[in-house]
Amino acid sequence: MRTILRLLLSALAVVLLAKLLPGVAVEGYVAAIIVAVVIALLRLIVKPILVILTLPITIITLGLFLLIINALIIMMADYFISGFAVASIWWALLFSLLLSILESIFHSLVEGKNN
Repeated sequence: MRTILRLLLSALAVVLLAKLLPGVAVEGYVAAIIVAVVIALLRLIVKPILVILTLPITIITLGLFLLIINALIIMMADYFISGFAVASIWWALLFSLLLSILESIFHSLVEGKNN
């Protein structure tokens, strides 16, 4: 139940950011839920592989390269989902940053009510 709630909150964050950012578009709420699921799967499967492969660059940049990895995951989601569009890597980077912030706020609100 908690996982479904987290995915729905992530989908809500995707919809909000798509309305705020002109370089990001989502066709509807179902597409936003699909985007949230695909991003979660990409973070689970692809991100650890990319982190390991780019570990030297990540160490040299003191972890800032992880932002680029997150933007690449957003671009991969754009490639896989037809109802989701990101204009460029810069919009993906901004979307990724704001999505992480919104998700942490939403999840902390839910965790706070459960306690």
